[in-house]
Amino acid sequence: MEKIQQFVREREERIKKNSEDTQLRSLADQWLQHSMMKQYVYNFSWLGRPIIQSPQDIMALQEIIWNVKPDIIIETGIAHGGSLILSASMLTLLEACGEIENGQVLGIDIDIREHNKKAIEAHPMSKKITMFQGSSIDKEMIENVHQFIKKGKKILVCLDSNHTHEHVLAELKAYAPLVSIGSYCVVFDTLVQDMPSEFSKERPWGKDNNPKTAVWEYLKENDNFVIDKNIENKILITVAPSGYLKRVI
Repeated sequence: MEKIQQFVREREERIKKNSEDTQLRSLADQWLQHSMMKQYVYNFSWLGRPIIQSPQDIMALQEIIWNVKPDIIIETGIAHGGSLILSASMLTLLEACGEIENGQVLGIDIDIREHNKKAIEAHPMSKKITMFQGSSIDKEMIENVHQFIKKGKKILVCLDSNHTHEHVLAELKAYAPLVSIGSYCVVFDTLVQDMPSEFSKERPWGKDNNPKTAVWEYLKENDNFVIDKNIENKILITVAPSGYLKRVI
């Protein structure tokens, strides 16, 4: 067995063992819940723009992008734009390595703050980014997105806007079908279902009304996606438990 094959095999075995380690998983869950209450995910940036995401999920997403090699990434929810910059930088790397051509990122948000828009447009990665302002589940918006991706060969989708059950389910119905076979629809903040009630007390979402419940309902009627538990088992700490949906059909 070659050294790299041995390394990969050992890594897979370690991930499997970690997934079965109840104490380790319990500690990871405890740390996640406590850190989320302290707004830990607000502490980071990607190439100079704030990215409201856990470092573990950032690592998982860059692995997915490198392995899938999408030429179009659709993101709902923009905030400060760090996630758009992450996606654009990964597509730039893929282009530089000759893996894709003309990669593009589409960001959708109901309210793109002017200072964030200006900062994103001034960023070196901006040439890869298009932003649409409006509700991601508005009929006209959905039609515009479908037009945008027509030239794409492989599509990846990330949902991270309004976290209510109704909204995320509507996003899944609108955008998950655009995902290419072998690619992903990543649904963020499914952890809301597992957090204490005070975590969402001032939000329109909460327990039994959140992205995870939307994923559960969507998958009841759609067998073309599976939850990729291997990603969760690898990173252990994630804001998207049951949210890494891989298209298989």
